Amino acid sequence: RTIVRQAFNRLSELKLVRLEPARGAFVAAPSIDEARQVFAVRRMIEGQMLRELTARIKPADLREIKAHLKAEREAVKRIDVPTRSKLLFDFHVELARVLGNQVLVDLIQELVSRCSLITLMYQSADDAETSHAEHIAILQAIEARDADRAAALVNEHLLTVERQLTERPRAPGLLADVFRTD
Repeated sequence: RTIVRQAFNRLSELKLVRLEPARGAFVAAPSIDEARQVFAVRRMIEGQMLRELTARIKPADLREIKAHLKAEREAVKRIDVPTRSKLLFDFHVELARVLGNQVLVDLIQELVSRCSLITLMYQSADDAETSHAEHIAILQAIEARDADRAAALVNEHLLTVERQLTERPRAPGLLADVFRTD
């Protein structure tokens, strides 16, 4: 019970679950306003992150990111919601990891986690395909060493995802599919 309690407390700190005294733990339902705030912070940080990454990326890093994008594409094609969602978000964490700054990785992971639940509630399969295509374009800009384009593309990508959140709400039962245990 202690381990489970610690896990729920950590998930609560990340705003992924809501703890209610004498009732239990519930999957959080972040508001659209909170998601907008998280996306605004992500745009600020990820734009600069891509500028630095473009200047410092190595061929081995490019190969790792391309392998990640291949797995992402396969999950999107299969409409494997849990896997594609994880991979689509992990793309941003992977870009941070390549820079070798653990504080940045942790920060991006936290920001991605905070907006992941709401995006899961609102993003359609078509939106996932768009996100994947935008990831490919971002990597192409990085590979071409075009820092301005990479930063602009990630900014537009995050704006596109944010706009989709308010345009097409999905059924609340989606979270049950994402967190299934079979």
